[in-house]
Amino acid sequence: MANIPEVTIIIPAYNEKSKLSHTVDIVLAEINNVTPFSEIIIAEDGSNDGTYELAREIAQKAPNIRLIHSNVRQGKGRALTRAIKSAEGNIVCYVDADLATDMSYLLPLLNAIREDGYDLVTGSRLMPMSEVQRSHKRSIASKIYNLMVRLILKSKIYDHQCGFKAFKRASALNVLDQVKGEHWFWDTEFLVRCQRNGFMVKELPVKWIEADSTTVDLAKDVYRMGLQILWLWWDLYRN
Repeated sequence: MANIPEVTIIIPAYNEKSKLSHTVDIVLAEINNVTPFSEIIIAEDGSNDGTYELAREIAQKAPNIRLIHSNVRQGKGRALTRAIKSAEGNIVCYVDADLATDMSYLLPLLNAIREDGYDLVTGSRLMPMSEVQRSHKRSIASKIYNLMVRLILKSKIYDHQCGFKAFKRASALNVLDQVKGEHWFWDTEFLVRCQRNGFMVKELPVKWIEADSTTVDLAKDVYRMGLQILWLWWDLYRN
């Protein structure tokens, strides 16, 4: 009888061919250090750069690696939702494919659930002990965005967008169908709804290094983020 995974790690992947093999190797090595029973799900999201073909090859090489593929791009949020519902582990963790967060923080992330009983634990780039390397513009945008979420949506979390989270699968399933965000806003909405459902939520400081050089239009990005926050506020409080 096959062992049931204790932990499922999800790697969302859209056009990540250049990074995916390295990412899976690092994640696999790290998870094997913290539990003997695990699985990795590559949530491939309609890539057009060969990511799907590479992910299929990777999944064929190890029994605890699975591939979930979409023929068309769904968006990160929908890809995550689909993968979480498919996960077999009692604890589900997801990490961004660029591994901007140092994977050495995986053990304390998981232990906050296994030993301390939290429903959801998220890495934070905005805590005093966090070590962060990122552009000045991105840092400003992030701080403005997270402050707006705290003020408008009454969240107690300081960093909602860090791609390094773990949660009890059973708890997440109680909230997942409430989450409507399909793309980058999924993280924020998921955290806010979990708090509103009374989940025990914890933030952990992490070491995080910006992994790409995407151009930031500060005014445009803050405006776009603000609209998403106001939409969720309306959805939560209209009743």
